[in-house]
Amino acid sequence: MGIVRGSMILLEDVRLSLPSAAGQVDILRGVDFRAAAGESVGLVGPSGSGKSTLLAVIAGLERPSAGRVRVAGADLGGLDEDRLALFRRDNIGILFQAFHLVPTMTALENVAIPLEFAGRADAFERAAEGLRAVGLGHRLTHYPGQLSGGEQQRAALARALACTPKLLLADEPTGNLDRATGAEVVELLFELCRAHGSTLVLITHDPRLAGACGRVAEMRDGRIVGAGDAGLAAD
Repeated sequence: MGIVRGSMILLEDVRLSLPSAAGQVDILRGVDFRAAAGESVGLVGPSGSGKSTLLAVIAGLERPSAGRVRVAGADLGGLDEDRLALFRRDNIGILFQAFHLVPTMTALENVAIPLEFAGRADAFERAAEGLRAVGLGHRLTHYPGQLSGGEQQRAALARALACTPKLLLADEPTGNLDRATGAEVVELLFELCRAHGSTLVLITHDPRLAGACGRVAEMRDGRIVGAGDAGLAAD
């Protein structure tokens, strides 16, 4: 994906410390990171380096102990929980390794959830379009337990992109899939992000998947150690 001037994500000296039985644990230790509108960034690093926590901070699911978090033009530190929830609804899609589909709802109902929260009168029509876009037009009435792992992740991708988010955060989206199925999901992921113009931040342990992104940023010990803001214009 090409890089567009201006930052979709701007993190400055972001720190997160949490208490534990053994004392304070420093999870994020001064993260500086930028991603441009329309850019794709692969986020790599060893387990425990802070990658998933960083995504949670970008999404406003975790508040940092210190530092600045600006996403899609909004300073997340200035938003209360209600406004953060609305901000996520309108701007951010999240794709997890574990799918997180509601087991008692059909694929169509799962994808319609964010659209209904957004007050869309055509929620089910748009959900059906989204499922057709990921090759599940024939699975609308199937429950997650009736879908393969690859089909569940396709449904989760349709749900994450249902409201055409400016930013998609993906945390090991192929981690529960075999290589061939994972490759199909990844191809769809990039294709749909390009179609929607969404910025993508993708956590992965797969160097080939990271290399498919426009840029790779590496985390170690709670810090970005490489390509945190490569090639971006100053705000």
